[in-house]
Amino acid sequence: MTLKNILFVLICGCNILPALSQEQDSGKHYSILLNPADRQSVLQSDDYYTWGASPIKGDDGLYHLYYSRWKKEYGFLAWVTHSEVAHAVSKEAKGPYRFSDLALPARGATYWDGLNTHNPTIHFFDGKYYLYYTGNTGDGQNMKSSLNSSHRNNQRIGVAVSNSPYGPWKRFDKPLIDVSADSTAHDALMVANPSITQMTDGKYLMVYKAVAKKNGGIWGGPVVHLCAVSDSPTGPFKKHPTPIFTATGSDFPAEDPYIWSQDGMYYAIVKDMHGSFTGKGRSLTLFYSENGFDWKAVESPLVSVLEIHWKDGEVTPLVHLERPQLLIEDGKPVMLFLAADAMDDYSQPGNTFNVHIPIRCE
Repeated sequence: MTLKNILFVLICGCNILPALSQEQDSGKHYSILLNPADRQSVLQSDDYYTWGASPIKGDDGLYHLYYSRWKKEYGFLAWVTHSEVAHAVSKEAKGPYRFSDLALPARGATYWDGLNTHNPTIHFFDGKYYLYYTGNTGDGQNMKSSLNSSHRNNQRIGVAVSNSPYGPWKRFDKPLIDVSADSTAHDALMVANPSITQMTDGKYLMVYKAVAKKNGGIWGGPVVHLCAVSDSPTGPFKKHPTPIFTATGSDFPAEDPYIWSQDGMYYAIVKDMHGSFTGKGRSLTLFYSENGFDWKAVESPLVSVLEIHWKDGEVTPLVHLERPQLLIEDGKPVMLFLAADAMDDYSQPGNTFNVHIPIRCE
């Protein structure tokens, strides 16, 4: 509270302090409930794995979806070596979405993001479209039965900018978020999976996945999430050193956060890796923050367990339900976009898809 507001209270006798306190705590009681999904609200391909779709309504009145895809012949683990960001379009938010073009194709091993683009998230700021993503380069080898560590550890965060949802997209020669030079930093080994929102003061808050070198070996660890802030959508971003979405006793408690600002608060839908926050095993959970840096689970944090409820009454159990991305219209979330997999062995060619689920917020 400012000095001006305090004087106003003293002079007028107005008791506005309780109201402010209630407003600040409102995030505790906020919840997201999923409605049954329409069967046409699925993005799937016979030839490609599809994953991680991010939606936006364009200035052309159509709905645009940016998603990861890679050929099934390479196997599921080729997401780290052969993924590309594709673009699909629909007249309706729920779909069906039809392939339009490649937004971020491979552009050569010499670029930091030249062989792989993955996990996009699309935003519109100040008259331009900003496509944030994870990119990498490496030896280009398709391992099939194991993850290619040279590509995994070369993951960095970038952004591409366009005046149109159809591109062309301007990419940059350097990552937007790179690993820290300090070998003891939380993000010394790799960074990935950006999510971003504009803050109430006009700055831009990014939350991203970070892997440290502390645990040793080629995979490193622990795996945490960090915040960074910039005056511009294209950086530079100032990193904050304290991890968020942490859980006692877990080196990898969370994944895939999607953050947004609403009614003066910040929210995040996060993949709960082990049930640390929901008690429901691997699931989706809802966090809130008053300032964008200190995050807590809401009072009833569960967003979804690993299943989809369809309008025809059928329920599909899943092995994976992740990469939450929201369609936000008029400042409110209206549809949740998720990557899903109903297979017992996701390393085999099979049925991965993106599903678009209408939601209600209470």
